Amino acid sequence: MNAFWENDFVATAGHYSVVVLSTIVFLAVFELVTKYKNWKEIRRGNLSVAMATGGKIFGIANVFRHSIAQNDSMLEMLAWGCFGFVLLVLGYLIFEFLTPTFNIDKEIEKDNRAVGFLSLVISVGLSYVVGAGIR
Repeated sequence: MNAFWENDFVATAGHYSVVVLSTIVFLAVFELVTKYKNWKEIRRGNLSVAMATGGKIFGIANVFRHSIAQNDSMLEMLAWGCFGFVLLVLGYLIFEFLTPTFNIDKEIEKDNRAVGFLSLVISVGLSYVVGAGIR
């Protein structure tokens, strides 16, 4: 039975399943953190929300990519992925805090593409920093 769980195909399917489920949960948490409704705005064609959401998805996937590469157990991989997600959320909140002259969420909701793109780049950039720190 141990050989089954050590099979590369089984391990890959396991990592894939855990990361997909985690991404769904994490996107739901991001939905609570932002003032706009991601999927409603994307359905309306709001490119800024799509860019910001795409950056979050990429950021989560990148953190998990490093977590999978650095950890042997599924539990450690998930723990580091969750920790990385918390850091990404903190990065988003810091981004909001450091721009007191305008509200990031409102600008993204109004389809300010410059702000949406900046949000995407911050999520992706921070995910590389977080990923580099995963042991």
